[in-house]
Amino acid sequence: MANKKYIAMSSSPAAVVMVPLPLQGHLNQLLHLSRLISNHNIPVHFVSTTTHCRQAKLRVQGWNPLAVSIIHFHELQTPNFVSPPPNPNSITKFPSHLQPLCEATTQLRHPMASLLRKLSTTTRRLVIIYDSLMGSVIQDFVTIPNSESYTFHSVSAFTISLFTIPKQFQNITDPEVLTNDHLSFEDCFTPEFKKFTTMQHDFAMLNSGRIYNSCGIMEKLTLNLLEKEENNRNKNLWALGPFNPLDIKRTTKRDKGYNCLKWLDTQEPNTVIFVSFGTTTSFTKEQISEIAIGLEKSEQKFIWALRDADKGDAFIDNMELELPKGYEDRIKGRGLVVREWAPQLEILAHEATGGFMSHCGWNSCMESISMGVPIIAWPMHSDQPTNAVLVTNILKVGLRVRDWKWRDEIVVAEDVEKAVRTMMSTKEGAEIRRRAVEMGDSVKNSMGEEGVSWLQLESFIAHITR
Repeated sequence: MANKKYIAMSSSPAAVVMVPLPLQGHLNQLLHLSRLISNHNIPVHFVSTTTHCRQAKLRVQGWNPLAVSIIHFHELQTPNFVSPPPNPNSITKFPSHLQPLCEATTQLRHPMASLLRKLSTTTRRLVIIYDSLMGSVIQDFVTIPNSESYTFHSVSAFTISLFTIPKQFQNITDPEVLTNDHLSFEDCFTPEFKKFTTMQHDFAMLNSGRIYNSCGIMEKLTLNLLEKEENNRNKNLWALGPFNPLDIKRTTKRDKGYNCLKWLDTQEPNTVIFVSFGTTTSFTKEQISEIAIGLEKSEQKFIWALRDADKGDAFIDNMELELPKGYEDRIKGRGLVVREWAPQLEILAHEATGGFMSHCGWNSCMESISMGVPIIAWPMHSDQPTNAVLVTNILKVGLRVRDWKWRDEIVVAEDVEKAVRTMMSTKEGAEIRRRAVEMGDSVKNSMGEEGVSWLQLESFIAHITR
């Protein structure tokens, strides 16, 4: 049967192979992009480990799960690796417990090369879209005559510009908006991860261009600057975002245990703040207590997704995080603590949601902005501090819990309370929400016919099927 399927696809002018880094924020973005491309009747192959293919499919939101069946999943195996638990007491918030998984992915090079050679016989052009941190894994595509690769950056164009061309970017921003603090990536990564990143990025010289989950509505000046750099190398750049679906319909998830959606259905518009810090943040018991007290004292309605960081295998049970004694009884009716996987995209799309306290991972930023929901920024590591600058200083669709320079100090309940109250019950918060809604509408329009993102996607499809 497999051979017949490949023969049937041989008439396709192009087939796309998606190669994500097997971490949730990376898997999710490329699975959403897979949907956008497969909607153009182009075969899409999503390649990861068995565990992480399962993770991507189970956690995807905003579109019919049955649509996943049109995407061809390929499950590869890494050698066994140590998967330590997250360490909330680490000196930095960077999830160094995931380093062994990242290192293990480098062992996928040879099975990936074998798969690429096999798929190359089924299509006129084999197009590899790979996470910038998977460059070493797909490097052998250069031995396949009908293949070409495109580097996907899972972070904002703003972050990339600060990292690669900071002096040029300073020329197009207000000095008061962008200071030396914003140009620093201090404490964002561990030395081990910096080394891994540098090694992977070296393979980008082999690509034919770059892809961003962003759009001109949000990052026009930055994207233009980066595109000029690519054009100087005779390469292309496409901003195809937002990748996530924009028309989120009411789903059966309400009937499958997602009580938070049922609870939101009973709330007034723009009255609930969603609190979630992604899949790589691990808090101390003391910090969890401060967040809990701050949310309680704010007297605002909230949904709090309270989970420990993912391990290398996200299906290994993590420790249940403790709350102050009697807390959930005291907040009953006004607050809801969700300990299972929360349907973030559907929560953000709900009319009752009026704010999002977030770590500012780029996946979460794009989902929130595209849904018109303002952000209370609390970055932890990696690209999150620079994303927070983009959200608060430049786009002005968010406010900060605290400045990055105080990252080594615990955030006290009073700071949490103040940030929530400001966003949800002040004129300042209302103005931020107005801008967020306006930007969300513009971003949605950009994906409509003849919109800037729609045109970018059409351009990319035309290019790979040329």
